[in-house]
Amino acid sequence: MSKNYSKHYSPEKLTAKLHRYAKKAGSEVVYNVLLLYNLLNDKSTPVKVRVSIIAALGYFILPTDLMPDLMPMLGFTDDLAVLVFTLNQVSGHITPEIRRLSRQQANRYLHLDDEGAES
Repeated sequence: MSKNYSKHYSPEKLTAKLHRYAKKAGSEVVYNVLLLYNLLNDKSTPVKVRVSIIAALGYFILPTDLMPDLMPMLGFTDDLAVLVFTLNQVSGHITPEIRRLSRQQANRYLHLDDEGAES
């Protein structure tokens, strides 16, 4: 990432954005954000990986990005691209436990049950 977006990251800002935009962002964005967040908080994650994750999550939180998040259908496209790019770079560090935890959390943000159906 050419800019340093990490200055925009904080757990509180991330949680607030997820609460505000989870349904609009959709399950893929929410799940990917939570994968990165949970990997960031895993004590075994190397510092270099954490730096990449913080930058990607900072970009997600950033209120002004390439495509405003309020644009129907396109608003989170750039966010998803950054998240997927970062996930591809760090995927070797993601454990099955992190995937399971992230899926459970995403379902809660999206008000879904464990099978992904609306509750």
